[in-house]
Amino acid sequence: MLLGTKMSTLWGGRFTDRPDEQMRRFGDSISFDMRLWEADITASIAYAKALARAGLIDEEERYALLEGLARVRTELADSEFVTKPDDEDIHTAIERRLGELIGEVAGKLHTGRSRNDQVATDTRLYLRSQIAQLRQYLVRLQRVIVDKAKSHVDLLMPGYTHLQPAQPVRFSHWLLSYFWMLQRDRDRLDGQVRRVNVLSLGAGALGGNPLGIDQSYLARELGFDAIALNSMDTVSDRDYVVEFLFWASLTQIHLSRLAEDLIVYSSREFGFVEIADAYATGSSLMPQKKNADSMELIRGKTGRVVGELVNVMMVLKGLATTYNKDLQEDKEALFDAIDTLKMALPIAAGVIETLTVNAEQMQAALTDEMLATELADYLVMKGIPFREAHYLVGQVVQRALAQKVDLRDLLLSDYQEVSDLFQRDLMSWLDFERTVERRDSVGGTARASVEAQLTVAEHLLE
Repeated sequence: MLLGTKMSTLWGGRFTDRPDEQMRRFGDSISFDMRLWEADITASIAYAKALARAGLIDEEERYALLEGLARVRTELADSEFVTKPDDEDIHTAIERRLGELIGEVAGKLHTGRSRNDQVATDTRLYLRSQIAQLRQYLVRLQRVIVDKAKSHVDLLMPGYTHLQPAQPVRFSHWLLSYFWMLQRDRDRLDGQVRRVNVLSLGAGALGGNPLGIDQSYLARELGFDAIALNSMDTVSDRDYVVEFLFWASLTQIHLSRLAEDLIVYSSREFGFVEIADAYATGSSLMPQKKNADSMELIRGKTGRVVGELVNVMMVLKGLATTYNKDLQEDKEALFDAIDTLKMALPIAAGVIETLTVNAEQMQAALTDEMLATELADYLVMKGIPFREAHYLVGQVVQRALAQKVDLRDLLLSDYQEVSDLFQRDLMSWLDFERTVERRDSVGGTARASVEAQLTVAEHLLE
């Protein structure tokens, strides 16, 4: 029975009664899968051409289908498309509207095609386009990180482990640490494209297409790099969704870590940076407050994205072979993760780009305790085993704490009571710039090492 008649579904002929109204609402996905419309139109146009190439429709029917699909596309693009109560999903809605526009020939579009291979194809097309956009946002964030690092390459700040002062580092070195996290995210995203870009169309419901549809042609028309080699696998394959959600989760986690650092560093107690007003909010009660809400929301939404990953993995874990309606649950999780990252990445870039860096506060936070490792290295250069040097310097630190003075304020005699290897030249070692410059290994915080990082980063951005 054709759409628009008594039973306006794609499957109504087998049934004498309409679905229970609550069951219909429970099963419908039109409320969220409308965003697949562009992919569905694109795939349907290619499929109509393939039907003609296989001799399943004539040239006049081909023209009618293509013309009708173009009109539906225009309605959707102009927000003039009107859904109806019997539109289960975007696929049903488009085919229903196509029938209204061009008549019974619309029913030929679904020849040999199942919603199983149709939705798998649409989802891959949609995700492919979203990956391209997200990659642009990711590169933009990397760019502003590099630019900010280059403009503050000489600035020193405390480096922390366990959130306790550890060693002096360059601010640029700290900031570039996030460039490399994001670079790994970018590499993973690029690697996913190959696995997303596989054609499912032509697999039918599960057994393949018996009508001579040229899948190689479809792959070329739709820009797919490969054709799925098992029809049963491809209609139920959502590995690419899970892989994307893992990417989204890890990328969001990296953004959350950046957010946490900036929340801490922008606090009054640290004061290393100030987040621009455009990315902060105030308090409804306390007029003096300026809150890093942009960063707090990025941190908070991380649990949401990770939850979407777990959600889809649980959907998949017990499914019998091929398509099951459970797979409809992948859409909202996928869409929500995409939407979250498409907000979080540009906001993170905006925060970094407009960030005010307080050099004086960073310099003031550099304390002598961060030079203790330098003293240990000093003794190592005198021939002392590092473990012994570590112990001796610990005693020096204990003396400074007892006297409530900095390491540079201890007398030489205090040092020599711990070890006579301490000589007057040790004071030249108690220097923050020297400490940083000594760490000139690959990936170190010395200026030359940071500049080497920047050179590689610029090359990657090109």
